[in-house]
Amino acid sequence: MNKTVKIILIVILLGALGAVMIYFGKKNSKEAQEFTTKQAFTTTIEKKSVATGKVIPEDEIAIKPQISGIIDKIFVEEGSFVKAGDLIAKIKVVPNEKNLYSALGRLKNAKIQLNNTEIEYNRNKKLFDKGVIASQDFNTIELRFQKAQQELENAENDYQIIKVGSTSGSSSTNTNITATVSGTILEIPVKEGYQVIESNNFNAGTTIASIADLNKMIFEGKVDEVEVGKLKENTVLEVTIGAIEGKKFKANLDFIAPKGVNEQGAVLFIIKASLELDKTYVRAGYSANAELILDKKEDILAIKESLIQYDRKSEEPYVEIETGEQQFERKEIKLGISDGINVEIISGISAEDKIKVWNKASKDDNDDKKDK
Repeated sequence: MNKTVKIILIVILLGALGAVMIYFGKKNSKEAQEFTTKQAFTTTIEKKSVATGKVIPEDEIAIKPQISGIIDKIFVEEGSFVKAGDLIAKIKVVPNEKNLYSALGRLKNAKIQLNNTEIEYNRNKKLFDKGVIASQDFNTIELRFQKAQQELENAENDYQIIKVGSTSGSSSTNTNITATVSGTILEIPVKEGYQVIESNNFNAGTTIASIADLNKMIFEGKVDEVEVGKLKENTVLEVTIGAIEGKKFKANLDFIAPKGVNEQGAVLFIIKASLELDKTYVRAGYSANAELILDKKEDILAIKESLIQYDRKSEEPYVEIETGEQQFERKEIKLGISDGINVEIISGISAEDKIKVWNKASKDDNDDKKDK
């Protein structure tokens, strides 16, 4: 191959390579400059938060015995509806042997005392009827006799209460455990044969059953300290119950705890809200989430958050506004409320400005641009 042919081949190869580079260079340059634009719009933005919690009865009443003993019989089941006064359980009294013998001793002493005063009373009554003793002396003896009768009655009652739990003439007995309110039996933590302790000043006593009205339920949850300051009582919440799909319940915020609790390094505050159930049957203890509106603005100028850029040094937000065909100018902006998708524009741009979309041009973007 002579020198002239080699030169010709080299020139051809260089020309082809240059043409390819020019082609791809123009193509890449064209693609880099093809940006779509979007404009600001007027909308309503709500800043929301979600509180996790559960659904519980507004009032849950624990039924406790007034006397210690052993559960003899339970007459209801969990889930049963009871009315105030209905019999729940019956207790069999197991008396304390020391207290029983002490009461028996007081009963015997009262009988002895009554016998002595009765003999004295009968003897002096005969004398009084004959006019031998004065009425004042007889009245004193009669009073002593009446007191002895009362002491015997009290001793008999004490003995009966310690032995069987109630007196024989009582219309109601402490051994019968009745419902104090109307509602549904949520839990019966005891069984027949269990020993129970009475409720007194020194002991809360054993819970026989817990009762609640399931038509009056509340949402109880916790919110972070950053958000609790933005909440107000009587705010309407939307509650979603995990066990009931596809339905949201309205709830009125009734209570915000004045004191927070520390959980895993975060300070949380308890909130309570009354639920509007709309005749839906809700079980106590369902897990639920409440959607809280922390802030809301209507009819404000906003853009998509994806259009915003941040300066690397100052971290101030900005966008690029179209000034000509694929020509853009940087504009500093001031932002307001955001819901994570849309953000309020306080200043910097107007509704007429066309904002540069930074993602690569696609068929969908071109379609959006044509629609505008």
